[in-house]
Amino acid sequence: MKQALTALVLLAALGTAFAQAQPPAAPGTTSAPAEPGAGGIRGQNIFEVKPEASADPNYPNQTNGERMKVQPGNNAPMWRQVGQGVTGYSSLPAREAPEAGNLIQPVVQYPGSRLTTAGEAWRQVRNDWIIPYGAALLFVTLLALAIFYFTRGTIRLHGAETGRRIERFTPFERAAHWSNAIAFVVLAISGIVMAFGRFFMLPWMGGTLFGWITYALKNVHNFVGPLFVVTTVFMVFTFIRDNLPRAVDLRWLARFGGLFGGREVPSHRFNAGEKLVFWGGVLFLGIFIIGSGLFLDKLLPGFVYTRGQMQVAHMIHGVATILMMAVIMGHIYIGTLGMSGAYKAMRTGYVDETWAREHHELWYDDIAAGKIPRQRSHPPGTATVRAPKPAEGTSA
Repeated sequence: MKQALTALVLLAALGTAFAQAQPPAAPGTTSAPAEPGAGGIRGQNIFEVKPEASADPNYPNQTNGERMKVQPGNNAPMWRQVGQGVTGYSSLPAREAPEAGNLIQPVVQYPGSRLTTAGEAWRQVRNDWIIPYGAALLFVTLLALAIFYFTRGTIRLHGAETGRRIERFTPFERAAHWSNAIAFVVLAISGIVMAFGRFFMLPWMGGTLFGWITYALKNVHNFVGPLFVVTTVFMVFTFIRDNLPRAVDLRWLARFGGLFGGREVPSHRFNAGEKLVFWGGVLFLGIFIIGSGLFLDKLLPGFVYTRGQMQVAHMIHGVATILMMAVIMGHIYIGTLGMSGAYKAMRTGYVDETWAREHHELWYDDIAAGKIPRQRSHPPGTATVRAPKPAEGTSA
């Protein structure tokens, strides 16, 4: 037994010495690693196979069958062809799985870089650009909102509440908003765990538990995605009329809504900031998120869903989602901590007259003039909005 162990140790030492004694790859070869700091996609042709040393002069030209007779088990030519992107045989229908005969994506040449595979290029874009810069954007957004809150505080009413309420959101509008909001939060949390979880969860949770959690959240993400699509469509058609741009919106944008001044700029039911969230965050980014998400779920008809297409869709989905999360973080802040009464408006549907006059003066003026009904969830005259009863000991 001791002799066998000694022999194994000697063989290991010889193998290490032989590996260290190998000369470095010649300059310009595709197997050499990229220089530190080199721009573009880092080359990593891990599928290149050098000709093996053999006494047979026809070694490089032998087919798999011929080589099996000389050196059984040596499949170097097959793996060399796999690395070159040669299409092999597959029993799957070519119409449904055109890449079934290719074990890996072909090696490609990117400008300013060495040879690499499309899959390796996608991995580098995801790990070196989307993940770190996306995390930085979300962190900076959260930090900016925290600084603004602790320096400015909650925007409160300047006047006293009248007790007379105005219906700002109907039950249908609130249902459309909350269903879309819940779906978005579920998708955002599951997406954050899948994208960044290995940095802040895996170290203390361990691989087993983290693997089960990410597997479950991945399935939740895939099933909630179509629900988000439906609720977003309802959101767009429900609120698009009051989000149409108006001339007064330019004045609101020029003064940042009076955010850094004393008095808010008059606006209609939705101000220019809310309209930017609607058109830019919900509609524009939503189109890219929904389209790429349905593509990744393979729910769009007429596509073959190749690996290259899925990689492009994944990058579009990741970038658009991170941008949308940054926008919605600002929207959530204003709707909760940032403005007093905003969350109550979406929860109950009603706001006080003072709130409407101070935050959306033009909308309040239209209601006072009778152009817009005070109560919209019921036909005019069928329901009244009563003021709350005064507390005991006070005059009505």
